[in-house]
Amino acid sequence: MRAIGYDAFGVAHDVLALHDIELPEPSEGEVRVKLTYSGVNPSDAKARSGSRPGVLKPAFDLVIPHSDGAGVIDAIGAGVDPARIGERVWIWNGQWQRAHGTAAQAMCLPSEQAVLLPDGVSNEAGATLGIPGLTAAHSVFGGGDIAGQVLLVSGGAGAVGHNAVQLAKWGGATVIATASPSAFERVKAAGADHVIDYRAADLAEQILSLTNGKGVDRAVEVEFGVNAALLAGVVRANGVIAAYGSQLDMAPTLPFGPFLFKAITIDIVLVYILEAAPRAAAIEKLHAALIEGALKPAIHEILALEDAARAHERVMTAGRNGAVLLKI
Repeated sequence: MRAIGYDAFGVAHDVLALHDIELPEPSEGEVRVKLTYSGVNPSDAKARSGSRPGVLKPAFDLVIPHSDGAGVIDAIGAGVDPARIGERVWIWNGQWQRAHGTAAQAMCLPSEQAVLLPDGVSNEAGATLGIPGLTAAHSVFGGGDIAGQVLLVSGGAGAVGHNAVQLAKWGGATVIATASPSAFERVKAAGADHVIDYRAADLAEQILSLTNGKGVDRAVEVEFGVNAALLAGVVRANGVIAAYGSQLDMAPTLPFGPFLFKAITIDIVLVYILEAAPRAAAIEKLHAALIEGALKPAIHEILALEDAARAHERVMTAGRNGAVLLKI
């Protein structure tokens, strides 16, 4: 079968190549998914580039990248209900701690990691749910009901942020989002009650003004390091920061005093290692919002499998309006 893989770190066009490999067979407790789409995320591009500290070479002889995807179950291993054959599914943690991800015509993985897609939800949308979807759902609802709360979503035009805006509005919150001015209308259309330029010199003052000085109950944060001081000023006492990224400053200096005297909770979100109960809760929220039409994952571009290198470049390009997918 056809698959995209790499055996060394480097620039996408230099190391990603099309391979012909054997069709895998599911082991006990596994299903095989005939893939229709593979979701490409920034974490995939970073892993392929070798940018993670202390990691000098790929963990496997050949890495078939990507953790997200969607398709149809066409084979099962021992112990799996035969009724699963033919199910349309979406995948989480496809390439997490294994060599074989979703950038291929098929893959095998534990049955629970192939989640039944609700009727009416496209395979394209399903291929966005693993990382962008679960990250948004857990960041928004990880602390419970948000009805009546005020949520701040940093980077409301990004793949996670755009989902978070939609989910927070659906959950009954007042949503304040930050974005570039060119994305204001798109973020408002997603459900944001207020959108502010993330570069505004008076960003904190604007947020506090919109909350009558009380601050926000919960912040969904894509750049925790550079926004730590801002968050200390705009999150209310006993509020929560759900931080899922800090790419621009991975070793920030925290304003501990303001965090301490507001008793602000910093919740670091990494969906790869979510425990079973919160993952199930996030999946339930995603499915409910999708079924009700409240969540419409944005897709920036769909490319062919052999264009994987271009997809890795796209996903790291600023101004992207949604997920990048490979059509298998």
